[in-house]
Amino acid sequence: MGQSWCFIGLLLAYASGKKLWDVPASQAQQHSTGKLLWEPQCQYQLRHLQDSARISALLPPRLEGHWISTGCEVRPGPEFLTRSYLFYSNRLFKAYQFYYWDPSCRHPSHSLVIKGKLRLRQASWITQGATEADYHLHKVGIVFHSQRAMQEISARINQTSGGGCSGFFPPGRSWAPGVLYEVLSAKEGRDCTTALGFAMHELSLVRVEKHYEPLLQTQPSGSRTVEELYLGDIHTKWSERLHYRPTGYQRPLQSAVHHVHPCPACGIIYRSDEHHPPILPAKAELPLQLSGRWVSAHCEVRPAVLFLTRYFIFHGTNRTWEGYYYHYSDPLCKQPTFTIYASGHYTKGIPSSIVRGGTELAFKVTCARVTAMDQVTVTMLNSSEPGTCGETGSWSARIEQDITLTNGCLALGIKLPHTEYELFKMEQDMKDRSLLFIGERPTDGSSPDRPEKRPTSYQAPLIQCAGATGVFSKHISPSYLGKEDNNGNEALKPLPVTFLLSLMAMQFLRWD
Repeated sequence: MGQSWCFIGLLLAYASGKKLWDVPASQAQQHSTGKLLWEPQCQYQLRHLQDSARISALLPPRLEGHWISTGCEVRPGPEFLTRSYLFYSNRLFKAYQFYYWDPSCRHPSHSLVIKGKLRLRQASWITQGATEADYHLHKVGIVFHSQRAMQEISARINQTSGGGCSGFFPPGRSWAPGVLYEVLSAKEGRDCTTALGFAMHELSLVRVEKHYEPLLQTQPSGSRTVEELYLGDIHTKWSERLHYRPTGYQRPLQSAVHHVHPCPACGIIYRSDEHHPPILPAKAELPLQLSGRWVSAHCEVRPAVLFLTRYFIFHGTNRTWEGYYYHYSDPLCKQPTFTIYASGHYTKGIPSSIVRGGTELAFKVTCARVTAMDQVTVTMLNSSEPGTCGETGSWSARIEQDITLTNGCLALGIKLPHTEYELFKMEQDMKDRSLLFIGERPTDGSSPDRPEKRPTSYQAPLIQCAGATGVFSKHISPSYLGKEDNNGNEALKPLPVTFLLSLMAMQFLRWD
């Protein structure tokens, strides 16, 4: 919500002597502070996101093994799918993608089985914390799970594919259960996947994280390891997805061995193949009840090198909202760059006719404030044209400024007032927590400021940290867990000496 063109601010270069790969934290460092008894849940969650001692990135990433979806995924379009990827020690991989007609992943349309080879390259110069990779597809096969699926997909292939693909599926051919049709063969030089909007560019950007989740109170003390595989994001525009090279991530896959518990979908997806697509357990559709406070579950990554966490407050009685967008320069959300506070009102939601299970709303941003968290951002804002971003030349680190009177901030690309057309949905996870999914931001950095640009997929979910009557003690800033200054405020932590500022970039980015 809110204009999504903003300043990236930083690209960090390693100081001399810095190794190409970061060294993951040792397991002895993985267990850290718990929740203080007096600490409000929302504040605890924001602080806990910075507790990077319980998260380590495996660099270079170790892909060998079986990685699976933990639920039904939504891609732009919309497309509903689950994934099951196997990576072998000889760099070969076998990937299953199961597609469905419905957002609960209970009615399969077709399955793809993808075989190829993957070679990891170097740490990404664009997306910090990621590894670049090259892949080569050997074969792609498709299995239809109904006559309707075969008719619709074969018609697209026959109409839009080039030589060697037209007539690949003769008109009137009857659906045969379990038959595998080869739509891509490197050996034969045939590729009929274009009409499917199919590409595996997600394999060109890789990140593996290891989390240490505390055990339930009924279990012995300790933690459980959860391993997540982040692959490149899918472009929100269909016509661009075949050529797009990712700079962000999509919903992560989890290790079939080390995944969250409980996970009813995990075992079902793990045992599935192209002939036996997973049928996920039925889940009740929850009505959209926004009232309350919602916070990010993890440090989030967006295309165009953006790391952030989000915190929202929705007031259902008068349909007003407040949002805090905390931006960082690193993938663990430890080095803050700037914070945006925005507020406004929203319309009554109506069921989406495009994305089943989703609710369409319009959000208007009327007020905004910005806090620069590092000297680079301070310098940039103080260099902005007079009257375009708060009080000219008055920006200081950690001092919030209102940008409403200047109709936003040109340097950050924020324009006020501003309306965006959104897509929301609610779910409940296996821990009985309420999750809020907000529409995915356009990959090209634009804003969904017209109804036709309304999202058809979702960002990472927010967790409800307090209900409508929840208490939030004060506005807080994560990363802000340092020493206090003379006024009792927490002082900004300096960047590690191993990092030097190498480049300042003016780019568009999203702050929702």
